[in-house]
Amino acid sequence: MLSSRVHLVPKTVRLVHSLIYNSSSSFMDLKALLSSLNDFASLSFAESWDNVGLLVEPSPPHNVNTLFLTNDLTEKVMEEALQKKADLILSYHPPIFRPMKRITWKTWKERLVIRALENRVAIYSPHTAYDAAPHGVNCWLAKGLGVCTSRPIHPSKAPDYPTAGTHRVEFNVNHTQDLDEVISTVKGISDVSVTSFSTRVDDEEQTRISLNCSRQALMQVVAFLSRNRQLYQKTEILSLEKPLLLHTGMGRLCTLDESVSLTTMIDRIKAHLKLSHVRLALGSPKSKLWPCALVLGAVFCRDQRLTFTSQVRCPIMIFWMLLPKE
Repeated sequence: MLSSRVHLVPKTVRLVHSLIYNSSSSFMDLKALLSSLNDFASLSFAESWDNVGLLVEPSPPHNVNTLFLTNDLTEKVMEEALQKKADLILSYHPPIFRPMKRITWKTWKERLVIRALENRVAIYSPHTAYDAAPHGVNCWLAKGLGVCTSRPIHPSKAPDYPTAGTHRVEFNVNHTQDLDEVISTVKGISDVSVTSFSTRVDDEEQTRISLNCSRQALMQVVAFLSRNRQLYQKTEILSLEKPLLLHTGMGRLCTLDESVSLTTMIDRIKAHLKLSHVRLALGSPKSKLWPCALVLGAVFCRDQRLTFTSQVRCPIMIFWMLLPKE
């Protein structure tokens, strides 16, 4: 059972052993604490399929004096958290993943929700947000490989677009068309921002119109432009992408400064994770490791689902540490 307790002081989080005293004189409001957790690792880093964030919330106001940490929130862990008088449980894996149609005493996950609400205990899960975060779980695992440079295998995208809108529409207006009317019409569409500048096309002075718009506004812009054949035929529509975030994302591709033997790598990982043994699928016992891929969680490999904490690959070997499937 992996669990720990946190004693909260305003604007400060200090890890303490679960047997250390708990003072009721210091606490944080739940919303303020959630804001601090999001500053540490934004929930926008999480995978789209994941269920992260605040999963169970007591009626407000809710002050948090004791934060209980666990890898998996089971009924035994819930009992321990209640004994420690926890106000918030941070469970790495989300105890609620699929939608619940009812809350009864029938299943253990439903019982967790009931006990949490009855005892005014909030439940929060970061899961893949912590996997992807800079200096998150994957980065911590990468430290066990040795001196290396690493980058995300699947980089995260920024939560917002750097400019307004999801699409950009560009077209030219020549001297035969009413420039003021065109600009006035597109500006009259909601969720549209317009810029214009002079340009020269085939020795003819024209005005280049560039506008950013939302997906909904795009339909109205296209409808307007389609009524003018000259404008519509030379219109360019670009789909904007959210920028990738450096050092943030799922998995890590690690390039070791020096190649090492498989035995050396296993010894390093065992020492880093304080494990007496790991499971290994071996391609060649004399393989030298140079580029390594590390992934936390689940993966599909040759049509078999493997749940593992890390994976190290090169063309002739596969290495992983198995944990019970979620």
